[in-house]
Amino acid sequence: MWTDNQRAEPSAERPDGVRRRATIHDVARLAGVSRQTVSRAVNDKGEIDPGTKERVLEAARLLDYRPSRFARGLVQKGAVTAGLVIPDLRNPFFPEVAAGVLEAAEQRGWQVVVWDSRIDEAREREALDVLSHQADAVVGYFKDPDDVLTRHIGGVPLVLLERGPQQTRFAAVGIDAATGVEQGMNHLFSAGHRRIGMLDGVHGPGPRRQAFLEQARRLGLPADESWVVTCPEHSVAGGEAGMERLLAERPGITAVFGFNDLIAVGAMRTARRGGRSVPDDLAVLGFDGLSLGELVEPALTTLHIDKRQLGRLAVEQVARLRAGEEPLRGADAWVTPELVVRDSA
Repeated sequence: MWTDNQRAEPSAERPDGVRRRATIHDVARLAGVSRQTVSRAVNDKGEIDPGTKERVLEAARLLDYRPSRFARGLVQKGAVTAGLVIPDLRNPFFPEVAAGVLEAAEQRGWQVVVWDSRIDEAREREALDVLSHQADAVVGYFKDPDDVLTRHIGGVPLVLLERGPQQTRFAAVGIDAATGVEQGMNHLFSAGHRRIGMLDGVHGPGPRRQAFLEQARRLGLPADESWVVTCPEHSVAGGEAGMERLLAERPGITAVFGFNDLIAVGAMRTARRGGRSVPDDLAVLGFDGLSLGELVEPALTTLHIDKRQLGRLAVEQVARLRAGEEPLRGADAWVTPELVVRDSA
């Protein structure tokens, strides 16, 4: 089917050597046909010689060509489909983010396909592989670095959630953890607490831990990793287990900062089982602002994130990319937590 010259390694690279998403022009050039012929072949429109069709499909396979729904949507003004990748729909934080995406997308007449990656990096990559064929853009939570994401997303617009705009070359919407944690730590310090521990999340050192340690140093408090315990999961049970370990290692703490509200609630449960009163013996501070925090006893003091705004900003980023505009940067692409003082601290 192919001449020796055609069998040479197909090229779909940028001048800097980074592989780019193959276009219909690349397939047409490799197969030696027009763009219209490529379109008829890949869309199975008939009116094309079987041998030519086979040659086109082989070229498309060699180049890993993916017909762009994004491009078709721009030309045909059809309905836009956005893929939303969420790490854990059992965690009440993420459905609220999803609600923000769905509401903003509905206002624009867009459709949204939701994918639960179940905190699994392999499923995250699978989501990108699938959605890059089925959606016009993808929004979501991904732990892989940019170079890995690039290999899986092809040329489909991608917006990363909770990754600061300075941390990626993709469009992103971040949470200003530093400003939020500063508010919370200052509140605990003003209440007289000088021995403050942290219950961190399962993904290792991140912006919240970094902000906790930096603010502790600024306040002149003990600030090293021995004051931080990593919980086995982002749940109430994970907070309970983490708090047991933290109290064993630092029995003199008078306050604890939880990576999220679920972990903070678990910390309160463990403290009470150990005979400590919250907040008299131990102050507890969460991070997320879940409605759950108002229902527990004592009500949870937390750093509230406008989760729906996070989703709305992500949709705005997609709209900008579709319009060929620069994505939001700096403060416009951040959601800043606000301290909500209740009874736990």
